[in-house]
Amino acid sequence: MKYFIIAGEASGDLHAANLMQAIKAGDPEAQFHFYGGDLMAKEGGSENLLMHYRQLAYMGILPVVLHLPQILRGMRQCKQQIQQWQPDCVILVDYPGFNLDIAKYVHKHAICPVYYYISPKIWAWKEYRIKNIRRDVDRVLSILPFEVDYFRQRHGYDISYVGNPTVDEVDAFKKSYNESAADFFQRHGLDEKKHLVALLAGSRKQEIKNNLRRMCQAMAPFMDQGFQIALAAAPGVEEEFYNDIIRKFPAGTPVPLMVKNETYSLLSHAKTALVTSGTATLETALFGVPQIVCYRMAFSWLIPLLRKILLKTEYVSLVNLVCQREVVTELIATDMTVENVTQQLKKLLPEDGETRKKMLEDYEDLNRRLGLPGAPEKAAHELRRLLSL
Repeated sequence: MKYFIIAGEASGDLHAANLMQAIKAGDPEAQFHFYGGDLMAKEGGSENLLMHYRQLAYMGILPVVLHLPQILRGMRQCKQQIQQWQPDCVILVDYPGFNLDIAKYVHKHAICPVYYYISPKIWAWKEYRIKNIRRDVDRVLSILPFEVDYFRQRHGYDISYVGNPTVDEVDAFKKSYNESAADFFQRHGLDEKKHLVALLAGSRKQEIKNNLRRMCQAMAPFMDQGFQIALAAAPGVEEEFYNDIIRKFPAGTPVPLMVKNETYSLLSHAKTALVTSGTATLETALFGVPQIVCYRMAFSWLIPLLRKILLKTEYVSLVNLVCQREVVTELIATDMTVENVTQQLKKLLPEDGETRKKMLEDYEDLNRRLGLPGAPEKAAHELRRLLSL
C-alpha cells in the first residue's frame, strides 16, 4: 500500500512516526510519502520527506499572514504530489487549517480515501468544520474518547476511538526508566526529604513569559515549609531565555531549579505540579501527580468574553475534558492570579489532604476512559480494515 501522510508540527511528527512504524508491522510492503519531520523520516526514509513541517508550522494571526505565500505554495505543491503519486490513502495528522484543504482537494478529484488521525478539535471551536469533515474525510481515528459521542450524537458522524498516544508514550517511559528518587534528587541538587513541586510553564516563549513568574510567586509562602520547586524547561527554548525571566522576578520570589529535557523524569519524582493547559495536563495525570492547571495569556481580560462567544466547552484541560467533569482545578486567563494559585495550593499540597485523595481517585477513572496503550497499533489495524473494505 502507498500512504501519503501529512503532519504539520512536532507533536504530529511524533504521532505520525509511531503510526508509520505500526503500519509497517502489518504491511511490510508499505510505501510512504509525507510532510512531517525528522522522526517520520527515520520511519519512512528521508528521501520521502517532501517538506519539513518547519517550513509550514506557523501559529498566530501575524505569523500566518506574514508567511501566507509560503503556506499556499506548500498546499499547491502537496496537491500536485498527491495527484502524481496516486496513493492508496491520505492520512492527515491534526494541523486542520492545512489538512482540511488537502482533504477537500483529494475528495473532489476522487484520488483515494482520506483518513484523519487526531481530529480537529471542533468540539472546542470552529464547529462549522464538521461540514468539511463529513464531506471530505472517510474516517476519523480519534485519540480522545469523548469525541465518539460528540461526533455521533451532535453531528451524526461515526468515528473510531483508537486510544491515546500519550498513554503509549508515558507507558513506554515508565517501563524503561529505572533511576531511583535518591539518584534523581542527588543528580539535580534537590533535597529528597522535601516535597517536590514541578512547574510545567509551557513550551512556547510567550506562555513561559506569562506563567512562570506567577507560578513561582504562588509558591513563595510554602518554601520554608518543606517544599521545593523545579522547572521542566522546554526542549526548544534556550536556557538564557529562562534566566532572563528569572532575573526580573520581584524580590522574594523563589527561583526554581531548571531541569532540561527531562519532563517525564521530573514528573516521576514530583508530588505536585503547576501546569499550563495542553497535553502536559494529561501527561501529569498519567504519572499520578496532583496538579493545578494555570494558564495566563496576553489580553487575559478579553478571554472571558471570547470564551462565551467562541469556546464550545466548559473545560480547557484534557483531564477534565476526558472525564467530562472537574477533576483538576482550572485557573485560566484572569483567574490565573498569584493569590488564586496560592489558595488552591493550600488545598492540594497537604499529602494527607482530601483534595489530593479525591484527585488521585479521579485519575483512575481517567485511565479507565483512555484505555490501555497501543494507540498506533489500533490505528494501523483500523486503517487496514478500512482499506480492505
